[in-house]
Amino acid sequence: MEWEALAAKIKADFEVKNQVREEALKACRQIVRIASYAIRSIHRDERERAQELLKEAEEYLHDIKNITRDHPEIYSAGFLLDAQKEYTEAKATFSLIYGEEFPDPDSLGVEYSAFLNGVGEAVGELRRHILDIIREDKLERGDELLRSMDDIYYLLVSFDYPEAITGGLRRTTDGARAIMERTRGDLTTAIRQNKLKKAISLLEEKLVGSD
Repeated sequence: MEWEALAAKIKADFEVKNQVREEALKACRQIVRIASYAIRSIHRDERERAQELLKEAEEYLHDIKNITRDHPEIYSAGFLLDAQKEYTEAKATFSLIYGEEFPDPDSLGVEYSAFLNGVGEAVGELRRHILDIIREDKLERGDELLRSMDDIYYLLVSFDYPEAITGGLRRTTDGARAIMERTRGDLTTAIRQNKLKKAISLLEEKLVGSD
């Protein structure tokens, strides 16, 4: 056996794979960064900026698919699924807060496990938005978003499959449930306080009118 020729052949293959991996990893880091900026823009109600950022992240996802086309073992690497999850979280947050059509994993071009975990992570962003809504006394809208959180939770809990398939979905589901219940408590308290304020105000008006 010609050991040197064998080693050279394998090294050449490894060099290509390593280069592809580095390019894909760099793109994934960009996606994670851009997705976080998009979510920040959503909470600041910078809708157009958020759309621009999401579009940029989408382009990076397409680049990764092209880069890894001949290397499926790299495409299925954990760091790419993490990037897809972050992108999904941003897209789901955008659609739910702005009342747009909820994204589909196939249209997003992400793996199903990454999609479900990303949607689950979006529950935390909905809580943040609901707390802002409570401060602005827009309680009806907060109740609508709470129902969306319920819908997400029941979607996630319907997948009873091994963690190796779902990408650790059970942990995400448990986290979403805890966040949802805390938010339900906060919103319920706010609604009760609002009703009490209205009742007190109405009573004061009646007392003033009777003088």
